[in-house]
Amino acid sequence: MNLRRHSRTASEEPEINLIAFIDVLLVIVIFLMLSTTYNKFTEMNLRLPTADAESPRDRPREILITINSDGGYSVNRASLPGRNVQDLIAALRQAMGNAANGKDAVLIISADANARHQSVVSAMEAARYVGLSQITFAAQSPQSAGR
Repeated sequence: MNLRRHSRTASEEPEINLIAFIDVLLVIVIFLMLSTTYNKFTEMNLRLPTADAESPRDRPREILITINSDGGYSVNRASLPGRNVQDLIAALRQAMGNAANGKDAVLIISADANARHQSVVSAMEAARYVGLSQITFAAQSPQSAGR
């Protein structure tokens, strides 16, 4: 094995063969042109969703429990004076009496991002006690909770 360095003369310059590079690029361009389909759309009809937070609730089968960061409860936007499970059970029974198909109502627990987990667990316990089985959870960000 000869590991000696070859000295180059001034007449020997490195040779760059661009023909192979051009051939590869040409093959890639031909492949892209043959495999790509081009369509012209003049217009796409989209129906975007809309939301209105100020509109009144028109879903009678929902019961909303809101838990603020201090652990206070409100049921269907009516604030509860107490913070124990018994007050929450009484308010849920009253809301179930007002809701169509009481036991089939969907319970939405909307908790502040800074609320304690025990408050959510207490709300779930009250829902189980009154017989509500369909529960959905939502979290409020700190910015939206202050509104």
